[in-house]
Amino acid sequence: MYVCHRGQARSHIGFGLFVKLRSVIENFMSQPTAQPAYVLHSRAYRENSALVDFLTPQGRLRAVLRSARGKAGTLARPFVPLEVEFRGRGELKNVGRMEAAGVSTWLSGEALFSGLYLNELLIRLLPSEDPHPGVFDHYAATLLALAEGRPLEPLLRSFEWRLLDDLGYGFALTMDIHGEPIAPDGLYRLQVDAGLEQVYLLQPGLFNGAELLAMADADWTAPGALSAAKRLMRQALAVHLGGRPLVSRELFRKP
Repeated sequence: MYVCHRGQARSHIGFGLFVKLRSVIENFMSQPTAQPAYVLHSRAYRENSALVDFLTPQGRLRAVLRSARGKAGTLARPFVPLEVEFRGRGELKNVGRMEAAGVSTWLSGEALFSGLYLNELLIRLLPSEDPHPGVFDHYAATLLALAEGRPLEPLLRSFEWRLLDDLGYGFALTMDIHGEPIAPDGLYRLQVDAGLEQVYLLQPGLFNGAELLAMADADWTAPGALSAAKRLMRQALAVHLGGRPLVSRELFRKP
């Protein structure tokens, strides 16, 4: 006959409590927590669900939103600050809870086109589940600035630059690829993924040193700075877009 000694009983009770405690902790840790988010894009998915791309401080997340034709569906639109609980550990999440976290940013006209352009840039360039809290904060601030009617071009160039820099694709505007200071009267070309290289013969796509220095200081009153910044960002973005044009750019074309 087996006899359970007092010490063994204590050991069994202690182990049982440990297992229960560990289970409680694991359940608590696995509970989804709400995080701030914006909808980048949404499309129909399986009956009354929607497949939604979100921007969060933890990166770009794709999730299935159930009952997309109900109250949740009215929130799942761009430029609305949200709090969202995401469930699931795979790349495709499920939306557990979603609530408005502030006043919707109202954009119209070219400000709306600009917001859609930012969304498309993020979908195309931001890796899935790669945390970039700085990009999230800059996006939210840019939406507010667009809604306030501030000049579009400086806002767009600033966002493009911040996005490239956060993704590791940035380059110096005050030094060339050899570490020499940018000369105001010099001519430069962009070597993608390297930086600016001084050249001495005229050729298409060059940048004036004075324009580059104005960009570095965000001095958009300098002659030619804004147009040069637009050309520079297009060159810098092109290689990362893989040759596929951005659909939202067509919105800016005048009929």
